[in-house]
Amino acid sequence: MLSLLVENRYAVTASVLFAVGFLHVLLHPDLIKKVLAFNIMDSSVFLLLASRGMIAARTAAILTDGGADPSRYVNPIPAGLVLTGIVVSVSVSAFSLALIQRLYGAYGTTDMRKILEEMKKRGE
Repeated sequence: MLSLLVENRYAVTASVLFAVGFLHVLLHPDLIKKVLAFNIMDSSVFLLLASRGMIAARTAAILTDGGADPSRYVNPIPAGLVLTGIVVSVSVSAFSLALIQRLYGAYGTTDMRKILEEMKKRGE
């Protein structure tokens, strides 16, 4: 059992990180903590994609000798997906934090429960 965990250490780590982030999204009412939890979840998915894309004893897909023997190279698609995901994650985080800043200016708190109560009082 322990050897199986060691072999799949990246998948186990990604699963634990995703679970931690998911629990924080569900349980914490603070919006900034929710954005951070989403970032943890994103990072766990990136870790899983990057770890599954790596194959031992292979090199990066950079052709230097002119020959293209696909059995010598690692698949570059997971790395491209991870880079694209990082860009999207940073953009969504920045947009979310900008919205949270506006909510804080309007309601004076980042606690989602208090914001919802205040919205009910105002009739919004």
